[in-house]
Amino acid sequence: MVPEGFSDLIGQPTAVTLLCRALDQGRLAPAYLFAGPEGVGRRRAALRLAESLLSRQPGPDPVHQRRIGQGNHPDLLWVEPTYLHQGRLVPVSAGADQGVSRKTPPQVRLEQVRQIAQFLSRPALEADRSMVVMEAAETMTEAAANGLLKTLEEPGRATLVLLAPGPQALLATLVSRCQVIPFQRLNAEDMARVLSQAGQPDILHHPQVMALAQGSPGQAIAAYTQLQAMSAELIAGLHQPPASLRQALELGRQIAKALDPEAQLWLLDYLLHWYWHTYPQQPQLTSWLAGFEAAKGYLRRFVTPRLVWEVTLMAMVPCHP
Repeated sequence: MVPEGFSDLIGQPTAVTLLCRALDQGRLAPAYLFAGPEGVGRRRAALRLAESLLSRQPGPDPVHQRRIGQGNHPDLLWVEPTYLHQGRLVPVSAGADQGVSRKTPPQVRLEQVRQIAQFLSRPALEADRSMVVMEAAETMTEAAANGLLKTLEEPGRATLVLLAPGPQALLATLVSRCQVIPFQRLNAEDMARVLSQAGQPDILHHPQVMALAQGSPGQAIAAYTQLQAMSAELIAGLHQPPASLRQALELGRQIAKALDPEAQLWLLDYLLHWYWHTYPQQPQLTSWLAGFEAAKGYLRRFVTPRLVWEVTLMAMVPCHP
């Protein structure tokens, strides 16, 4: 039986058991590393832990839960990677609304770690302890990671939760100060439960999206949303190799014009899965897949996107004697 506070955390029995045992025994670690793929429940678990830690009464409290979910509790600091835009830090969640260009990946920066130290320097205002959650901790700059190490040595009456793909993504000295809570990819049955509860059962009928998700409901929803936002005509045109150099050039132009770099990288991952599953017996499959992988590398090095796509797609045009 899953405890009520964690009842919506599907497919993570080990994580739930470890967290509930710590809460029941009142033996909370100063810091936790929620280690596992994105979109499998790490963030939800952090929210549920915050609801339990910061509550002053037993049982569910809708008002309290809403404050936690909206980030309005004075004893909770939620940290996410930021873009440096016009001299100020813009969180990832606000980047699109503020028109921030995504030319460089977001990071957790030293300034944010200093905010954590300042936040923990005062006693909790409402709860018995303070709590800090850091998303995508693997994006910390070296200076930020070293700064956080000092905070973890003396966190005070507080609990810090770092979300990252795994211990290997962080400095070993940081991991040594955290209790690791493992999160795993979901099996097909649990994936179906989560997607149905999220109102997204149609995703289950898209094998390429499910293949991209690799057992992560969050990534499945993100991939499906990304796919739906793209031109159906453009996607259909990419589902088979271009028939001519002219078509390859036109497709490259359309992609570069319609999609930002992040969406283009996602599209390459989608095409890798599509061609792998659709053309398993095609002699040219290996070269096609290698071309997609090479294109990802060029895009990450900021080579002109249109040129990258044109070269990649032209190499797929069948040769005629």
